[in-house]
Amino acid sequence: MTFEPIWGSIIAWYLFLAGLGGGAFVTSAFLGWRHPEAVNMRKIGHIVAPVAVVIGLVLLMFDAEGGLHNPLRFALLLTNFGSVMTWGVVFLAGFTVLALVALLLDILKKNVPVWLDIAGTVFGVAVAMYTGALLGVCKTFPLWNNALLPVLFLVSALSAGAASVLLISIVKHADEFNRVGVLKKFHFCLPIIELVLVAALLFITSSNSVAGWNSVVSLVSGGYAVLFWFGLVLIGLVIPTALETWLLFFSPKEFEESRKAHWISFGSDAGVLIGGFLLRYLVVVAALPLTMVVPAL
Repeated sequence: MTFEPIWGSIIAWYLFLAGLGGGAFVTSAFLGWRHPEAVNMRKIGHIVAPVAVVIGLVLLMFDAEGGLHNPLRFALLLTNFGSVMTWGVVFLAGFTVLALVALLLDILKKNVPVWLDIAGTVFGVAVAMYTGALLGVCKTFPLWNNALLPVLFLVSALSAGAASVLLISIVKHADEFNRVGVLKKFHFCLPIIELVLVAALLFITSSNSVAGWNSVVSLVSGGYAVLFWFGLVLIGLVIPTALETWLLFFSPKEFEESRKAHWISFGSDAGVLIGGFLLRYLVVVAALPLTMVVPAL
């Protein structure tokens, strides 16, 4: 017999938004460390973080296969600390509280203490990695059951979180955007790392079973090939890397701070966000299960 996945686009959005929220908070904390003058950009990260996670949780609750159709599941999640889902609830709850406290301090025009930045970063990283570990416990799906997946989702979450803060800052606070060179260079590295991890994930998955091979084939040359190559690889990873390489290392300083360059960066960051969602969507929907042979009675 075969086991068919019940997860689809709603779960992909949940995984994306949870990671995005964690990445946005980490970006805000990074700005506080390396660019403390970028006060408004830090506030953007503090807004995106809880909003993204809460929207993701709402989508999860309305998932037709569980959610509000069986609310008892949520109560049971709090009692099984041997479950990845239970730890996910702990991480998400802790992160949401910390992110909301940081946002409240911003609203009250008070400084966010360093300990809150550190705690929020730890929980944000845990949330981002948990989204990969959640899929990894499904051992019958080779594309999910891979130790690289939590690392890949973490890198993607940091990239998407930084992209969201930078994208909004281009529109709202261009002056601060021009001064956060360290963040831009750090963010520039993430799609490159992500591309390497995607290649490694596919190579390992294709070699471990027939189901793994077929999952990879469906991505690179099958029904999901257009989304994979054009959406994830080209729009989400290669083009943003190429554009940021040009802007950061080869374009004149005057052009880098021009409005035209800002809109190029806007498009690059939008591509990163599209790629971040497509990564999770493709990993969820393209995973094929192992075939279990049941002997006749």
